Amino acid sequence: MADPVLVLEPGDERAQKIAKAMSSQTAGEILRLLGEGQKSLTDLAERLSLPMNTVKYHVENLLDAGLISVADTRYSVKGREVKIYTLTDQVLIVAPRQSDVRSLLLKYASLFGIVAVASLTVAVILPLLEENVNAPVITPAAAGVMRETPAVALKAGWDGIAAPAAAAIDPALAFFLGGILVILVLLCYEAWLWKKAK
Repeated sequence: MADPVLVLEPGDERAQKIAKAMSSQTAGEILRLLGEGQKSLTDLAERLSLPMNTVKYHVENLLDAGLISVADTRYSVKGREVKIYTLTDQVLIVAPRQSDVRSLLLKYASLFGIVAVASLTVAVILPLLEENVNAPVITPAAAGVMRETPAVALKAGWDGIAAPAAAAIDPALAFFLGGILVILVLLCYEAWLWKKAK
């Protein structure tokens, strides 16, 4: 099945075929008649009051451009094959390619900047949060001991707190690397779309 939406560039071969097929008023009339329903070449020639060869020429151009297709094949009383034509169910968009390298670089440079600023923010805020979490909790009983022997009580307070396990990687660095990974995935997706469009 053909794509429901087809985007073509003005210099594209198919766009040129469409332009050639649509350059005639007769082609437009054929499309209008096929918009009413499926028709054979004979039906089109009779409705347009044109010679069969003229209608056949325009129908072949429209077929070549992909604007119409053969919906069915029937046989006449004499045993000849008769093709029944219909409009293709497609939306055609002819537009210039918008893959400006400068705009693409600006887009991904701004994404990189956002990731860098967010990583710096995480690097600044995370140590502040860890200081509050790792601060020793002094109970009233420990406060009494601290008055008597502050150095011993402080050591005992810190010894009672389990040291956090060393992180395998800095969280700010992990955030930054994750952002870079997302940008790389987006770049690969853009490259895939570009290759698919060609």
